[in-house]
Amino acid sequence: MYQYTDFDRRFVHQRAAQYRDQLTRNLAGALSDDDFRPLRLQNGWYIQRHAPMLRVAVPYGELSSRQLRTLARIAREFDRGYGHFTTRQNLQYNWIPLVKSADVMERLAEVDMHGIQTSGNCIRNITSDALAGVAPDEVVDPRPYCEILRQWSTLHPEFAFLPRKFKIAVTGATEDRAAIAWHDIGLQLLRNADGEVGFRVLVGGGMGRTPINGVVVREFLPWDQILVFIEAIVRVYNRYGRRDNMYKARIKILVKAEGQKFIDAVEKEYQDILTLDTDGDAQVIPQAELDRVSACFVLPEGVAARPAAGDGAPADAPPAYRKWLERNVHGHKLAGYRAVTLSLKRAGQAPGDATDAQMDLAADLADRYSHGELRVTHDQNLLLPWVREEDLHGLWLAARAASFATPNIGLLTDMIACPGGDFCGLANARSIPVAAELNERFDDIALLDDIGDIDLHISGCINSCGHHHSGHIGILGVDKDGAEWYQLTLGGSDGNAYGGGIAGATPGKVIGPSFAADEVVDAVEAVVETYRGVRVADERFIDTVKRVGLEPFKIAANAVRRSTAREAA
Repeated sequence: MYQYTDFDRRFVHQRAAQYRDQLTRNLAGALSDDDFRPLRLQNGWYIQRHAPMLRVAVPYGELSSRQLRTLARIAREFDRGYGHFTTRQNLQYNWIPLVKSADVMERLAEVDMHGIQTSGNCIRNITSDALAGVAPDEVVDPRPYCEILRQWSTLHPEFAFLPRKFKIAVTGATEDRAAIAWHDIGLQLLRNADGEVGFRVLVGGGMGRTPINGVVVREFLPWDQILVFIEAIVRVYNRYGRRDNMYKARIKILVKAEGQKFIDAVEKEYQDILTLDTDGDAQVIPQAELDRVSACFVLPEGVAARPAAGDGAPADAPPAYRKWLERNVHGHKLAGYRAVTLSLKRAGQAPGDATDAQMDLAADLADRYSHGELRVTHDQNLLLPWVREEDLHGLWLAARAASFATPNIGLLTDMIACPGGDFCGLANARSIPVAAELNERFDDIALLDDIGDIDLHISGCINSCGHHHSGHIGILGVDKDGAEWYQLTLGGSDGNAYGGGIAGATPGKVIGPSFAADEVVDAVEAVVETYRGVRVADERFIDTVKRVGLEPFKIAANAVRRSTAREAA
């Protein structure tokens, strides 16, 4: 993990002190709410439907057990005893009183954490593959590059007031577990024929009202020039992006509208930065800086390749343990090790939520089994990256006791969901009750196994914080005359192996008019049952949808609506 320098620590502590001064002046009436608003937003503080919401940055998803225990303590002492892990690899609190917000900022600074640039029209938290550094299919470890990007983009004066928020994701693997095609800038680390490291650069992806996948603007950019190229992209966006309409302000709209003209403008800006730089100010990354940052991402002390121990599953191993090995345990680039997902998807709890006690327990598991390190995944779970194979059975027992061993990773109940209308003032409908009903409807692990790999994503509004566009099944909350309704989409993909890689990322298609709140889970069940009836052999849901088209699913879902209408009559 990256280790803060003395400068880094002074920076976050000074930022916390500045925020306390701003808050004190606001509470005393010396700083108006309108003037205070951009200052608190720059530190991750929103005013939501019921109370302030804090978004804490977890850069590229890496957490230490010490940091997680501090997050648990904040949940316990300042919130209502829980937090919510998001698809952006951050943590959100929903109930911290604003008068206590400066105290929380200081607690975060004590463990090298903050909320800087987790909101506002700036470059947000850099996200990556939760398996970065351990994935068997990894070509280049993306974490050092993510950290350099994080440091460079933090409080960059030219990028502080962009037309709209800006998100960057990085992967270094052949399988895209970071959904880079859905970001304003998506970066894939690779090696060319000569073995040199560089980036494939995608620009213009995004969800929201207009779901668009990013387009490749460079097939190979030398790694040391990535900051220059991103600066060129963001300069062009800052210059020409729309500021008159927030719904058309994202870079995806500019890229779609201008096409090759946008790419040409970026290339010219990029060349200008390099050729007009006579003082050596262009942000070409020195090898020494990459080496300095990379030194933080070496193997943890005591970790080295080991003789393979297997999964430790004897012939008489419990079926639950075997199922957990199949679903929650992942391959590792280092012999004798595995990565293990701690599921945050369980009955009675919203997807991605973790109580203070659960955070403490996860920190204990990290200390005992993963050298004190965890990752926040894109799918709103936690992951232990350094588990020895001979420890798997012991970890399973401990994870089961801590309620982290649900063997559903990649299955329907391992869903993505935003907090929705229960908390967010922008939401049109609630997400959490729909997720709860789906968990109840599909609570049989044998049924889930039969359904197989499937991504189900739920958003409470068109802003798509639950990434409904990229779900194999997507659920979008909409408002009809003050009532909650839900739109279904099918066939989306975030570009992972289920969707055919980065080139396979695509938005789902709407299968008809929206469903009432009491119909939507029935409609999902009808879609799933239709799939089970028309699939061939071991065909996955997304492949069946591609093969047979939407019509059979549309008919099944609409039958639910008509049946409900008849019952109401």
